[in-house]
Amino acid sequence: MHIHVSGSGPALVLIHGWALHGGIFAPLVERLAPHCQLHVVDLPGHGFSRDDSTPLKLPYLVNAIAAATPPAVWCGWSLGGLVALHAAATLPQVRGLAMLAATPRLVRAADWPDAVEPAVFEQFGQDLQQDYRGTLERFLALDVMGSQHARSELRTLRDALVERGEPEPRALHEGLALLERTDLRGALPALHKPGLWIGGQRDRLVAASAMHRAAAQTPAGLHVAHTIDGGGHAPFLGHADPVAGLLQRFVADCG
Repeated sequence: MHIHVSGSGPALVLIHGWALHGGIFAPLVERLAPHCQLHVVDLPGHGFSRDDSTPLKLPYLVNAIAAATPPAVWCGWSLGGLVALHAAATLPQVRGLAMLAATPRLVRAADWPDAVEPAVFEQFGQDLQQDYRGTLERFLALDVMGSQHARSELRTLRDALVERGEPEPRALHEGLALLERTDLRGALPALHKPGLWIGGQRDRLVAASAMHRAAAQTPAGLHVAHTIDGGGHAPFLGHADPVAGLLQRFVADCG
């Protein structure tokens, strides 16, 4: 698995979302490198890890990343948040958890209303078989829908998608299954590590209300949630300064 290391200071692991790669974090890397040692992951089947056959299942991913990184704060965006949350719940070397537009469950349920309808992920899985590139394009459009800076963010995502080669189809299907089936809400009450939850006010995939609800289910006083005004599902693109500022302070507080 490819993990790019840069910067100096306390360690921060960055884990990207579905269909993209670690290069999408460039705005954060630029701002955080003077303050943190950054370990930017390309998940298996994505980016420079395109030929890595590790299954996109949480235990495999968490163990592989942990074996290649020092004790650190783990930060995950969207699908990457599921990886980071599972790591924080199971590994002592995770010093803190930062969730970027991520919750423990991304699919709607009777007791979890502010989430994506199950049919959305099912449809993406079917569409990948018929129109691979068109399906990716539609998903990127969902990432930026509602954002104050939607046009520029969509250009960035489109460029990033092909910058390191297209993702492996196998990994896309496994990633969709991970998004559709994972429910980590049960880990929240016992998550006795510092947590930072950052969401976009206009996010159409991960509602800020769901992110705040998840943070409230963790031990009192350990987790805080912030909403980025005007932000969409990738708030670190159009609002890089406030997101980087929150992360910088959080990592410093975690030691």
